[in-house]
Amino acid sequence: MDREMLLRALCSVLIQEELQNQHQRRRHVWYRCSSTCHISIIIRIMLGSLKINETIPFHHNCSCCTPPFLLSVPVLDRFFNQEDTRPDFWLSRESLAVLLNLLNQDWRHGWGATIEVLVFISWLSSGASYRVVSRVFGMPRSTVHTIVHCVTEEVVAIRHQVIHLPKTPENLEAVSHGFAGLARHRAFLKAVGGIDGCHIRIKCPSGPDGQCYRNRKLFPSIILQAVCDHQGCFIDTYVGWPGSVHDSRVLCHSPLYRQSVYPPPGHFILADGGYPCLQHPLPLITPYKMPVRGVGAQRFNSHHSRACSIIECAFGMMKTRFRAIFLQALEVHHTFVPHVVTACAILHNICLSAGDIVAPVDEPEEDGAEDEEGEAGLEAVSGAPWRDQLSSEVSALERYH
Repeated sequence: MDREMLLRALCSVLIQEELQNQHQRRRHVWYRCSSTCHISIIIRIMLGSLKINETIPFHHNCSCCTPPFLLSVPVLDRFFNQEDTRPDFWLSRESLAVLLNLLNQDWRHGWGATIEVLVFISWLSSGASYRVVSRVFGMPRSTVHTIVHCVTEEVVAIRHQVIHLPKTPENLEAVSHGFAGLARHRAFLKAVGGIDGCHIRIKCPSGPDGQCYRNRKLFPSIILQAVCDHQGCFIDTYVGWPGSVHDSRVLCHSPLYRQSVYPPPGHFILADGGYPCLQHPLPLITPYKMPVRGVGAQRFNSHHSRACSIIECAFGMMKTRFRAIFLQALEVHHTFVPHVVTACAILHNICLSAGDIVAPVDEPEEDGAEDEEGEAGLEAVSGAPWRDQLSSEVSALERYH
């Protein structure tokens, strides 16, 4: 009798609590259903039909526990039915799993971690407005806006877990050998990164400062400076400067330049002619300026170009995956753009780690209008002698295999 009274009291408390919170869960039918299933499990435990130490499955098989999205949203129907996710999200199922594992899902509430991440990825991959995404997922526009901003911040928060410099001597050696392989010459065994800048189209900010964001091609943008390894994985990013600022100025204000923690002594980073050729504080090796004089300099530029092109390839892969973000103006406030771009760089690395690789999109090559400005006033205290030494090694050493 005591057991029966205890059961009735427990059920009464649970039902009362459920009724009090029902208005907060009205949009989420499966939550109320899951609560009902949990009450059923408790009752079975109390009645002795289910042992306490028996494993209780997390996912129930009853049809009432199926989220209503599955019945009305095609994109989620395909996701939960284990179909290929790349046509809808431009990320493989393995990449999405890695992302969900990296994110702290304890803070999630309301729509759930998986749904919120899918809404965010859908917005990134489609470049659609919040209103369009809200129609796709059947949720209010304000909710999509909140989800996109919240998940963006969560992804940016894991940046240092995904975008980081080589952590061990073995990792550094693998990167250096990788660049020597790209260059096809042993003279580049001390190369441990490729650096370049990328212009991200934005809506021109209002006010007098808006013109500062117009780059030399006359469209408003902000600059992403990135360093990648031999596989096209980003190891450092710095984003946010207006498009009118020269690459060399962005470099001089970046933590990579000011902190001088990478690369290690005796190593260097490869850069194009838009950067100064430096030895200190940041060792950068650039190609010889045109017109190139001498066969040795021509050979050096050829090997340099083979290795340095990996950063352009990395940008190309990221632009292809998130083409709606990078190939048209971002329809968000310009102060939010750096967070979105950083999130894209993080997702790019996650995809590479999961073997989810896309072919880079072909884009017209940048012209060399910035070369002279990037070198001016810095070559005399730069790494020009080091570059000459490398050029001599290219001529002297046999081809690297």
